[in-house]
Order: sequence, then structure tokens, then C-alpha cells
Amino acid sequence: MEALTRVIQEGVTAFHAAAYVKDELLQCGFQELAYGEEWQVEQGKQYVLIPYPSMLIAISIGELKEETALRLAAAHTDSPCLKIKSNPELPSNYYIRMNVEPYGGLLKNTWFDRPLGIAGKVVLKGGDVFHPQIRYIKSEQAVCIIPSLAPHLAKGMDKKEMNVQQEFIPIAGLYGLGTEGNTADSKGDFLLAYLERMWEIKKDEILDYDLYLYNPEQPEAVGIEGELISAPRIDNLASVAALMEAMKIIGNHKHNNVAVAAMFDNEEIGSRSKQGADSILLQQVLQKLGMALGMKDLRWNDIVAKGFLLSLDGAQGYHPNYPDKSDPTNPVYLGRGPVIKTSASQRYLSDSQASAIIKALCQYAGVSWQQQVNRSGMPGGQTLGPILSSYLPMLGADVGIPMLAMHSARELAAREDYKGLVALAKAFYQYDVE
Repeated sequence: MEALTRVIQEGVTAFHAAAYVKDELLQCGFQELAYGEEWQVEQGKQYVLIPYPSMLIAISIGELKEETALRLAAAHTDSPCLKIKSNPELPSNYYIRMNVEPYGGLLKNTWFDRPLGIAGKVVLKGGDVFHPQIRYIKSEQAVCIIPSLAPHLAKGMDKKEMNVQQEFIPIAGLYGLGTEGNTADSKGDFLLAYLERMWEIKKDEILDYDLYLYNPEQPEAVGIEGELISAPRIDNLASVAALMEAMKIIGNHKHNNVAVAAMFDNEEIGSRSKQGADSILLQQVLQKLGMALGMKDLRWNDIVAKGFLLSLDGAQGYHPNYPDKSDPTNPVYLGRGPVIKTSASQRYLSDSQASAIIKALCQYAGVSWQQQVNRSGMPGGQTLGPILSSYLPMLGADVGIPMLAMHSARELAAREDYKGLVALAKAFYQYDVE
């Protein structure tokens, strides 16, 4: 569980998650590849690349044989949060208010009355216009909070749809009552002044930024036996942490496969970006890898075709207070193992053959498993699996740990399910076909 805790603590944005996983893999002997440069790769070696700052691809090349196949696993680094807009300071005579917009389908009510930190990427002037300087920042303390309205002032408002632009606005302080740079004459310039004061980033050097409000609270054990974990960003940093652990192990294990872990950004908003799964980036990376290994197209295409895609993302657990929200014959419970997700509408990748393979791998690894289908009339969200299989046609399955309060500021999962996911990911990479 230590790896999961650290990934959640460090991965406060997709940028930070990718950077942390890269550093961990480099410390384990992985070598860094540059996306836009020629590659020199060898059998028996491990590599990591960050094509764009919020995503990562890790590669472990085994001893290539006739039966060698691609073992591709995918997860996403982003989580629902609040993105700070350009020119974020909203007009006010007294309160410093930060203009934000929701990122992903977050449960808005859970973000009220919760201290929030600031983190993300700041882009500064560089050596030339096409190569700006990038700085990553993370506040060590809470900066903002969205106060809720007292109930005796909110009568009848629970029946109305939330006015996000009005009601979902955080307060970042009080004019004239804070430290230097937080005074009345700094109106319209609060955020830039804050960046300069805390990170010595000069205001006139800042060209733009991607900054977010995140929940800085720490993961905590919950339950009589501490069997549950409550934490921000379990969706989907649990999958990221599991793949990181599995890649560390496979790096020290002789195998005959090409093991790849792809961790994409922007899944929570549809994956249609250069760093998202719904682009040709991964296809290009795999083609480049095959060329670097000296393989002809047909040979490499065969390795891909014989491969397997493991798409890892959280699953909706059975909620005891809302039993009618789960399928009546296929409920999934926290603590009973990773979930194989299936859907008649192909919103999940798994079919019967792929599901059978995952079940056999679970048996091989000594892991309990569950199978989920959505309740009829309640379609679930689409995962990375169907997107990736649309341009990498290969057998694959959608798997994840069950959780409650998905997309809340704090989500709930079972410790044993995460351990099972790690064991499954390790078996997925390590199992060699004789």
C-alpha cells in the first residue's frame, strides 16, 4: 500500500503523477527515451518516455522469441478537479475569489468546505519562442476553499440545478488582511503575485499556465480493521500505482514479452487530445519501438496481433444504501477482488475470451475476481479499452478495483482489492507462453 499512498500524495495533478512515476522507474534502472529522437534499444532492457508532460509510457523488452507478444496495459493519470481559468480573479470588494471550471465529472457537493491546494504547470519565456521554460508547482498548504451556504439561507435551493459559475467559486483570501502581495492594490494580479512570492517566478516571465485546485488531504485507513482506504484520486491513480509496481518487478524478471505500460491524460474529459488515448501517439510509439528492434512491419504486426490489452480503471462498487443502482445478479463488492467489466454496448473492452484469460491469470496469481455488468438502463462511462482497441485491434479486457464515492473529493476502496490488482498486473507481464 505504500506505493499507492505515495502516488496519491505526489500525483496531485497529471503532470506530477507522470513525473513521479518516471523518477521511480529511473531509480530502478529504466533508461529515458526522447519521443522526438532516434532510439537505441536492446533486449533485456527497460525504458521510459514522457511524450507530453502529463503522460508516460514504460517499456520492458524481454528476450524475443517466436512466441513473443505485446503485453500492453493502460491507465490514466488525470482525476476530476477544478481548473483555474485565465485572469482568474473575480470582482469583489473584500474576498479574493478564484474563477475556476470543473474538470471531469466531479461530485460537486463533495468539494464544498474542503481546503484546496494549487498545483500544475507554469510556462515561462525560454531561449526561443518554440521552447518555453516549464515549471511545476505544488502548494504545500491549502490556498482556497468553496464555502457552502448555510441551510436556513438555502431553503428550496436543493431543488434547483447548481449555478456553477456563481456557486462553485472558491475564496482564496481577504484583501488587505493577508501577507505582502495579498493587499487591496493587488486586485487583478493575486495569482501571479502568489506565484512570484512562493516560487520566485517573475510575473513578467509568465506566458501561461495549467493550474488546478486539488484536495491535499492524505489517504487514511478506514474500517474496524483498517480494511478500507479513503483518499483523493483513487480513480485512477490506483491503476497507475499498480502498473508502476508491476513494471518495477518485470524490470528484474527475465521474460519473453514486450511489456508496455501506457499512462494517458485526459480520460476524464474524453481522451481526445495529443496526450490522451484517443490519438495515434501510442500507435506511433509502438511502431518506432518495432523499428528500433530491427523488425520488419509484418513481424512486429504479428507481435501486436498476438498481444493482449489490459485496460485498468476503477469500477462502480455495490452501494448498500442504493442497491437498485447495481445489476441484480452481478453486484461487485469492495474487498472481494478486482472487477472484470463487460458491456453489451462495448463501452468496456472485455469479451468472453478475454475475460476467461483474466480469470485464468487471477487463478495463476492467487487473486479473487468479480465480474461486473451495468444495470440495464444505466450505461457506465467508457474506458480507455475500446478507444485503444479501435486502432490496436487485439484481444483485451477492462479491469479495475471497485470503489464507492467515485469522482468525489475523497473516494473509498478496499486495501485487498488494490493488492489483488498489483498481483494481477505482475502476472500479466511475467507470464510467458511456453
